[in-house]
Amino acid sequence: MKHFKWQIILGVSLIALSALFYLIHYFIFRDAHHIFLYLVGDIAFVFIEVLLVTMIIHEVLAVREKRLLLEKLNIVIGSFFSEVGKDLLKLFSACDPQSERIRQELVVTDKWTDKQFLDMSNRLKKYNHDIDIAKSDLEGLKQLLLREREFMLRLLENQNLLEHDAFTGLLMAVFHLTEEIESRADILQLQEADKKHLANDMKRVYRLLIEEWLSYMKHLKDNYPYLFSFAMRTNPFDMSATPEVRQ
Repeated sequence: MKHFKWQIILGVSLIALSALFYLIHYFIFRDAHHIFLYLVGDIAFVFIEVLLVTMIIHEVLAVREKRLLLEKLNIVIGSFFSEVGKDLLKLFSACDPQSERIRQELVVTDKWTDKQFLDMSNRLKKYNHDIDIAKSDLEGLKQLLLREREFMLRLLENQNLLEHDAFTGLLMAVFHLTEEIESRADILQLQEADKKHLANDMKRVYRLLIEEWLSYMKHLKDNYPYLFSFAMRTNPFDMSATPEVRQ
């Protein structure tokens, strides 16, 4: 309220100063026609100025700012996949009953077009992302999540993540899975109902993880060919992938 009152006082003061100088102009030159001629012209230009500043220049700056923000976000997402995401994908895909089919479809290459990325994204939305918990390495998953929890907490401190709902949702799902697994006294001795509950939590992370990974791969292909090259050579779905460059 105090700030708003200060703005009113400033506005009234500026109008009063403007009126004062118009009066000074009139008393010196005694030319009201000249004053109103330029006054109306200046007011008329105000609408064009509003158009230029608020609708054109502002829009250009907003687009540029959004592009810079996305670049910062993708740096964060890249660090996540380097430290945690790829290992999680390997663990989850290893206990996916349909992993062989999805592995073949997710071997991304530099020949992929935007349409192929879009088609794959649409297919993933229809994919079951089932988890066979009997085949899962729960102890290895637990160790990975607990080891990297501090790193993921630091990611959440990044204010830019507020602009990326999908990745924030992925991190929250991973944290929930971490808490669920950590709270079990013996992760290898679980009741069937508890196994089913954990499988659903893993399935949620698996689904969000694949979608975000595919989106990140497209970003690398479009903007950073050298990073994309390494991402292809370390593709968690490609069983023949190796970081070493081959002919």
